[in-house]
Amino acid sequence: MENSIIELKDIWVSYPDSQEKPLKSLFKKEKKKFWALKGINFDVKKGEVLGIVGRNGSGKSTLLKVLSGILLPDQGEYKVDGPKPVLLSLGAGFQPELSGVENIYLNGLLLGRSKAEIDKLLPEIIEFSELDHFVNKPVRTYSAGMKSRLAFSTAITLDPEILLIDEVLGVGDSSFREKCKKVIMEKIKEKRTVILISHSASLVKSLCDRVVWIHLGEQRDVGDTEEIVDKYETFMRGAKQK
Repeated sequence: MENSIIELKDIWVSYPDSQEKPLKSLFKKEKKKFWALKGINFDVKKGEVLGIVGRNGSGKSTLLKVLSGILLPDQGEYKVDGPKPVLLSLGAGFQPELSGVENIYLNGLLLGRSKAEIDKLLPEIIEFSELDHFVNKPVRTYSAGMKSRLAFSTAITLDPEILLIDEVLGVGDSSFREKCKKVIMEKIKEKRTVILISHSASLVKSLCDRVVWIHLGEQRDVGDTEEIVDKYETFMRGAKQK
């Protein structure tokens, strides 16, 4: 589509069915599959902030893994016109036995930054994370909030063109969340492309230009932020009453 930086056409992604007994599955020619995504179609324009909403287990995180290149779809077409999107998720790409600093270098190198570039940015990353001396301890000792600080600080300071955010803005104390939101707003003003997963309707409404609603792996709707979020919230209220 015209002016699109990302295009997804009929994306399907499956996982092995976890309910099938492993020994029994060894003797089957065709193993059972669980379809996490079923025919996803949408585009993202350069400089757009796109929200993705849906209840837990709907395939939102799987979709971000496809967008980041971590997962290849079983079928369908996925195109990115520009640099590889960077996934910002809790502990995404972190090696638990390495320290925070070592993981910063590892992630920076994977994003194509040189050691010299990371050396220069390291003090800024550590300062933004507010991890202080914990940045030298193994990531396996970190809380979820500490991992989110390290993930966000590393990704945002390395300054990707396309940023994929998976619930990180909902973790940690309120002051850090506000700081994260502020820097995201700065990236938005710089016309960076952002794709955001969040259960916070207010956050999605305040940041996103459009929203994709996914339910049980299927794309229920895509369009205006207010309209889609209101539809999703109405649906969720009805589901809770059943």
